[in-house]
Formats: sequence, structure tokens, C-alpha cells
Amino acid sequence: MKVIWKYLQPQKWLILVALILAGISQLLNLIDPLIFGKIIDEYALNPAHLPENQLVSGVIFWLCVAIAIALLSRLARAFQDYFARLAVQRFGMQVFNEGLKQTLRLSFNEFEDQRSGETLSILQKVRMDTQMFMQTAINVLFSSVIGMGFLLVYSVTKNWMLIPVFLVGIVVLGSLTGLLSNRIKTTQRAINRETNRMSGVITESLRNIELVKSLGLTYPEIRRLREHNLKIFNLEMSKVKKVRTLTFLQGTTISILKQSILFILLWLIFRNVLTTGELIAMQSISATIFGPLQDLGTFILSYREVDASVNSFDQLMQKPVETNPENPVVIDRLESIRFENVVFRHRSATYNAIDGISFDVKTGETIAFVGPSGSGKSTLVKLLVGLYRPGSGEIYFNEHPSHQIRYNPLRRQIGFVTQEPQLFAGSLKENLLFVQPDATDEQILDALDKAACDTLLSRSQYGIDTIIGEGGMKLSGGEKQRVSIARAIIRHPRLLIFDEATSSLDSLTEEEITNTIRNISMNREQISILIAHRLSTIMHADVIYVLEKGKIVETGSHEDLLDQKGLYYAMWRQQIGERRNHLVKKS
Repeated sequence: MKVIWKYLQPQKWLILVALILAGISQLLNLIDPLIFGKIIDEYALNPAHLPENQLVSGVIFWLCVAIAIALLSRLARAFQDYFARLAVQRFGMQVFNEGLKQTLRLSFNEFEDQRSGETLSILQKVRMDTQMFMQTAINVLFSSVIGMGFLLVYSVTKNWMLIPVFLVGIVVLGSLTGLLSNRIKTTQRAINRETNRMSGVITESLRNIELVKSLGLTYPEIRRLREHNLKIFNLEMSKVKKVRTLTFLQGTTISILKQSILFILLWLIFRNVLTTGELIAMQSISATIFGPLQDLGTFILSYREVDASVNSFDQLMQKPVETNPENPVVIDRLESIRFENVVFRHRSATYNAIDGISFDVKTGETIAFVGPSGSGKSTLVKLLVGLYRPGSGEIYFNEHPSHQIRYNPLRRQIGFVTQEPQLFAGSLKENLLFVQPDATDEQILDALDKAACDTLLSRSQYGIDTIIGEGGMKLSGGEKQRVSIARAIIRHPRLLIFDEATSSLDSLTEEEITNTIRNISMNREQISILIAHRLSTIMHADVIYVLEKGKIVETGSHEDLLDQKGLYYAMWRQQIGERRNHLVKKS
């Protein structure tokens, strides 16, 4: 619970005010039975000893006092509820924001090993559970503690024999609660694990809904999700049994405690120690206190839920994040990149994905990396943008080693077009504003024009406000890539990366996108790096590096590499042969 206390610190004064008001409200509520007892003793049981006018005026006076106390109690409760909710909502917002901040700052390796839906489930659940726990703690636990304290003090003024009964009852309740609470804890953590896992599975299913429906996997997927849901159901029912057992034992203990108190109160009346009014007052006070105590099972359940949620949240917060050097170098204007004997190996791999790669490139130059699948092209891109860090060797930006620079200012100078266009639900305009929030409509139209999106714009009457659907669902493959290119160039990047930008397109669309890429690269205003296995995409590059098993095996221009008759030449002949076969079949 140290994690909760850490985030409660900024709200401690609000919580203190809420607790004080809760205490005042509860104490005022407990005064009401005392007034009622006084009316019984002085006016109801002995009406003959007072004149009628004094009898009526006395009763009216105490009833007015009771009404005033009730109004004050409700007023205190209203303000207590406001301050408590304010503190709880601020606390929940802070926890959620800190979790989001931590998640987005995690190293890229963490995202490769888990489902995104699991992280979202952790953040949502810890927010909901902590808010519920704090409300329950104030309304149930704290009010019960104040009530028990009041009853103990009042009992001392009447007769000490009531004290042992209360203390024994509290010890028995505490022991039962602690015993069953530990059993609930294990079950609740299992529920949280399965819930987080199911959130990840559902997110994946919805993200890939086109594939699920296209392959007729709707009902198999429903069955798979039902199996996950059944696991959670069984765990929930196991928890319910434990909670019901706890509630039953607590209720039984409280009933025995209430009857024991009534027996002692009656015995004290027989001994002329208490009056009838005091007995009624004590019984009313007991009922006021024991009511919330019967909800102690709900509080324990809330505590165990928040304990499990906070445990998952704490594990998230303990994961390593991207770090900056103590005195980082800020790259204001990227002019050059140099790799020097860079080596990288994935955590679960037994061989190097990048093995001793060296190259350099400056503004105005276009270089390309080609190679068969698994040659290290995608890993190279992740090293370029800082998602991976070299195992050995060094990457230099403007001749500053990568471990000395601050990456985010550098990344804001990068335009990135990936194999699978990562578009967002919303409009064309919103997708471009995502990377350049201050872009004007004219700048957006200019970027779309340079990316050859004329046909896309003319197809809809809404222009740049055209809704493209989640992931660009309403667009063709070529249109998605063009929007992705427009998004990359709108920020006027100093480094423009095309990572397999045409690999999933048909030949005609590939040629159109290749021409767009070539026209953008010819501006010579930035460093252009092309990653491809289709060689027609990178023929115009100044230098082409051929990768095989993480190593550069050939270097040169398109013509030079053909003359070398090595791996590049073999790939070229294979792709030319495939293209010829395609044309023959088409004719």
C-alpha cells in the first residue's frame, strides 16, 4: 500500500478535511439516540411529575435540537462527500496519468513482449479499484471506528462491564477478517491476471477484425474468448464463496455481540444502574455502528481488489524506461549519421541480428538497404530511431555518439513510412496533425499533394476532413501508403525513412509509390534511407548496401552491384524473372 500512499500525498489535506467532516457527521448522528433516550426518561416514562405546558415545551425543545443536529449532520456529510470525491478523483487521475506516462516511456523491448490491451486494463483497473477503496474506507471503516470509539467512551461513563464485550467482539471480528482476507487475496490476483490477459486478447481480436471475419473465424474466436471469460467466472465464483463465508461469520459474530450487549444492558437496568432511556439510547447507538460493521466484508473485498491492482500497477512502474544521459547533447539540426561496427542481438536470440555494420550518410544523400528476409533490415531501422540500442559499436549523429544524445528532439526530425501504414481512426487532417499539431490546412494540402493524394481528396466531398476509419480501413493499400508518406513529410524531416513501403502493394501501385518516393528523395533537403527487398524501389539511391545475416556483403550503386554479379545481381534476376512471368500470365 506504499504505492497508494505515495499518490495520496498531494491530496492529504483534502482527505483530512473529508475525514474530519465524516467524524463530525457520525458523532452528530450518535447524539440523536441520546436525545431520544432523554425524552423517554424525562417525559415519556414520568409525564405526571411535570405540568402539561412544560412537558410539551420540553419535548418540542429536544425535538428541535434533534432536527438541528440532523441538519448539521447532513450538511457535514454533504461537504464530506464533496471533498472525498474531489480527492478520490484527483488521486485516480494522477495514478492513471502516471501510469500512462510510465507506459509510453517504457523501452520498446517491453512492448514486443506483451499485449497492449493488458497494460490498458492494468491502468483502468487500478484507477477504478483505488477510487472504490478510498470511498469505502471513509464511509465504512472510518465511520465505524469513530462510532466504536464513541460507544466505548459512553460505556465507560455508564458501566465498565460493557467494555470487555466490545473488545472481545472487535478481536473476533478482526481475526475472522484477517483469516479469510488472505484467502481472497490469492484469488483476486489470479482474477486480475486473467482479466488483463483477456483485455489483451480482445484488443487483438478487434484490431484484426478484418482478418477474423475474412477467414470465417468469428465463431472460433467467440469460443476462444468464452474460454477466457469462463476462467474469470470460475475465479469470481470462488471469490464470492469466500466473501459470503466471511460475511456470514461477521454477521453471526455481530448478532451475538448485539444480543450480549442487550443482555448486559437489561441486567444493568435490573440492578438500577441504567435507565430505560439509556438502554434505548445504547441500543440505537449499537445499531448505528453495527450497520456499517456488517459491510466490513465489502471493505475487505475492496481492499483485496485494490491490493491486487496496485501490485500489478507497481510491477508496471518498476519496469525500465528509456533514459537520457546526465548532460545530453541536443541535436537541433541533423546533418549526418554514422554507424561504426554496430552489433545488436535480440534478447531471446542466439545470434546477432546486426553484426558489425558500418556506414555513413549526410544531408542530401539517399542510401538504401536491401536483402532477403531476416537479413536485419527492420532491426537496422529500429537502431536508427533509437528503439534499440547497440550491444557494441556506436551510432553517431552529427558526430555525437548515440549514448550522449537526447533522442526525442532527434526523433522529431524524422519522417517514417512503414510497411504497414499505422493510421489512426478519424480524418485525413487528424492523421497529419498527429505529427505536426500546428500545421495549417494549406500545409496539410501541400503535403498530401506531394504524396500524390489528389485522387483520394477528389473522391470525397469532405476533402481533408474525410473519415478514413480505424487503421485507414476505408482506404486501399496504395492510399494508406500515400497518407503515411504525407504524414512523414509534413514536418519537413531531416531524416526520411521508408521501411518496406511498397512490399505489400501490387506492381502498378508499387511503381506509383516508387515514383513518389523518388521525387521526394530528389529534393536533397534531407537524409533519405530506403529499406526494401523489391529492388525497383531503391534503384535511384546514391549508395545501396546489401545485407545478409546481419552483415553488409556488398556496397555500390545499382549499376555497380549488377556488375559485381553477387547477391544483389541474383535478387535482381529473380525479381525480373518474376515480373516477366507475371506479364506473360497477364497477357
